Amino acid sequence: MSKQAAILSVHQATKKCFEVIGQQQSVWDCTLADCLPLLSSLSSLGEQLQSCSKVRFKNTPLQGFPELEQRLRYKLIQAVETVLGKLGEKMSVLQTVRDAVSNQVATVFQQYEQHADTIGLSASIERSSLAPSVADMLEWLQDIDRFYRNQFLKRKLLLQTIKPDNFSHMQALPQSWNRVSTQKGQELIQDTLMKVSFFMDSH
Repeated sequence: MSKQAAILSVHQATKKCFEVIGQQQSVWDCTLADCLPLLSSLSSLGEQLQSCSKVRFKNTPLQGFPELEQRLRYKLIQAVETVLGKLGEKMSVLQTVRDAVSNQVATVFQQYEQHADTIGLSASIERSSLAPSVADMLEWLQDIDRFYRNQFLKRKLLLQTIKPDNFSHMQALPQSWNRVSTQKGQELIQDTLMKVSFFMDSH
């Protein structure tokens, strides 16, 4: 295979990868937006569980209903598990996004490794007015892949800390969730897609 053909092969794989990233980023953003009301619900349930634990029913007009406290707590815990189940579904979507991007990035690197000797170092770092260098694009893809992996893992670990008896964690969940998001990460994807826009249109 000629050098030009090898570069074209890598460019085609790279273009496909950036197309997938653009599509999957939209799914990622929509899914995160869908999580917000669920997180608020968990925070509210945490407040209700805490209030339930503080109230001494035997000292209230409800003392004639000895099982009321247990029943109320049971219903609240059931509600927590239901919301966590819905969040688990959203996390599955985020995992699908992470895997789709990761698989595409791996495909690009496989293509490059297959043709690296033919392309050579000088051609790998060569830029043009329409296309960034292959080396630059490989680095950007690595950064984006790392972003999705880290974001998914942090959110998964955060949800694993949620227990019905840990009121403070539940109440602070929306804020903790938002802290996982990084402006730098969002800008990374947007800026990268902008950097390759001419490349995408010209190939």
